[in-house]
Amino acid sequence: MFEETDTVKTAVTGDALRIGAFNTRVNGEIAVDDAVLHDAARAAAYDVIVDLNADERSVPPAYFSAPDHALLILGAVKRSLTQLIHDAGIKVKCHVVGMNALPLFIENQRWEISFGRNADKEPFKKWAQEMKTDFLEVRDRVGMITPRVVCMIINEACYTLQEGTATKEDIDKGMKLGTNYPYGPFDWCDRIGIKEVYETLEAIWNDTHDPRYKICPLLKTKYLKGESFYQSSAG
Repeated sequence: MFEETDTVKTAVTGDALRIGAFNTRVNGEIAVDDAVLHDAARAAAYDVIVDLNADERSVPPAYFSAPDHALLILGAVKRSLTQLIHDAGIKVKCHVVGMNALPLFIENQRWEISFGRNADKEPFKKWAQEMKTDFLEVRDRVGMITPRVVCMIINEACYTLQEGTATKEDIDKGMKLGTNYPYGPFDWCDRIGIKEVYETLEAIWNDTHDPRYKICPLLKTKYLKGESFYQSSAG
């Protein structure tokens, strides 16, 4: 549990797109501070550290010098929370939770959150209440829930486009009209970012070897070229 202070000191680190989305969803004072990645003293000065890109890099040892009462919130889609902690190779003293921190999903009314230990739930709940944000507890698995479903839909749409069954515009329109989804699969992919979609699918495939997540060659080609579906990176 946090120490009894007037305010909970929170730092966030990550890429600009995710931080921007994060700041629209929380109602509290948040410091953007990349120094927490490498400065143990700086990390220890905060009650809460939110690392939105944690599953794309090694968890900095500086985090684990945080006080026992501190809360560490790690983006944990491409790697599970358990894997992130294991890969760090350092005993965790503070409370640690995982978060679906992919672009676009951060803007959802309810965040997907995973817990490795029951003891970590109450500190996170207290912080979420202070930030006036809601959350849904999900299993600690690669891809969580919504990224698995959405990325699988995008991948299937890529197979349909690759086969020439329909245009991407028709597929997007049909999905929106037929399922009442807010976006079609290709629009969804561009909003999330093809890099994020591809790497999430790759992580889920490596974790499960489920044929549903086998990446479509068209999607892989777009990823390797750095292209979106409606506008190339050079455009």
